[in-house]
Amino acid sequence: MVWTEKTPPSRALDRQKMQQMMQSLRLAVPMPNGQASDHESTGFSDYQEDYYWAYDFPRTHPVSWFFKRWLDVMASLLAMVLLLPLLVLIGLAIWIDSPGPVLFLQERVGLRGKRFRMLKFRSMTPNAERERNALSALAEPGNMFKMKRDPRVTRVGKFLRKYSLDELPQLVNVLRGEMSLVGPRPPLAEEVARYQPWHHVRLATVPGMTGVWQVFGRSDVLAFDQVVALDQRYLAEFSFINDLILIARTIPAVISAKGSY
Repeated sequence: MVWTEKTPPSRALDRQKMQQMMQSLRLAVPMPNGQASDHESTGFSDYQEDYYWAYDFPRTHPVSWFFKRWLDVMASLLAMVLLLPLLVLIGLAIWIDSPGPVLFLQERVGLRGKRFRMLKFRSMTPNAERERNALSALAEPGNMFKMKRDPRVTRVGKFLRKYSLDELPQLVNVLRGEMSLVGPRPPLAEEVARYQPWHHVRLATVPGMTGVWQVFGRSDVLAFDQVVALDQRYLAEFSFINDLILIARTIPAVISAKGSY
């Protein structure tokens, strides 16, 4: 199954269509007793009742997974060494621009629902998390919290977010194995709690720093179903070569700053 922007998936998927979609992606479909059928399943832990499908990315693509992880380790180590002067400068700019810590740690949901603490350069005021609920009515519609003119963003933070420089500390998460260079963006636990059953396919692989969403529109892709469809497309068409292509295409996408805010 290959998704195009002209044919986004419907939110009103019935069980039969949902199963057909999962099978087309070699995903395990939910059974009445909560156990998955045998489409490359490995038995994820119970998550979101009976609807956590057991598509095991590493087991389904063992050789490609090995090279993917090898690339993650080698590239993240090299990038941290080469970018060290830039990382120090960004840290100094944040420290001078506004009070508060240089780094921002936030709990995210990764592979098979496992939670981890994601690192970012702080691009907002120190009390940004407490102010989030008050701004929720002004956010863009969708499952992910997005605002084009978020008043919590600092001056330096605006520049960092425009060119995704605030995400560079996630190289540490990649080195730890909590994230990959390429994959779906890691969601918040509160976002996962609002997932429809078929949205959980996003948790079938390690989340990434970049991916199809980053290359094809970023925040311009506002409908969450479209984001999930892009992630499904990544899983369906996964290969080590495709990961390299997405990494290469991320560079001009970030430089152009299209869809960033």
